[in-house]
Amino acid sequence: PDEYGGIDTMANERENNTNYTIYENGPLGEVQIANEVVAIIAGIAATEVDGVAAMAGDVQKELVSKLGMKVLSKGVRIAFEDSGIRVDLSIILEYGCSIPEVTAAVQERVKNSIETMTGLKVVDVNIRVADVKIDNE
Repeated sequence: PDEYGGIDTMANERENNTNYTIYENGPLGEVQIANEVVAIIAGIAATEVDGVAAMAGDVQKELVSKLGMKVLSKGVRIAFEDSGIRVDLSIILEYGCSIPEVTAAVQERVKNSIETMTGLKVVDVNIRVADVKIDNE
């Protein structure tokens, strides 16, 4: 996949150890969150912002989507760093919207959603506007 094509499958997740441990010795045991879960949260949060038409992804992932497999993390890349999580998003905006306003809203929504749902700290939300959707009415 391209650099914003999303997170790989669970097989790759096991090979690359792309889980983040929240609690190692919690009261009832260990709690881990997969990168894919964080990517899905980010993708959903971004598309909830007015002015975002869709997430952008690579052609292969889009074909998989059309064949019936829902890829909610399309256009999202997650990196766990010592200081927190870095999120890279590639989005498609609606024509006529304010790019600075919409992208700022996406950054805030993604950061708040990930931090609220996972308890993890988000240090960066980087956005690439990949395309503009023009309605042909």
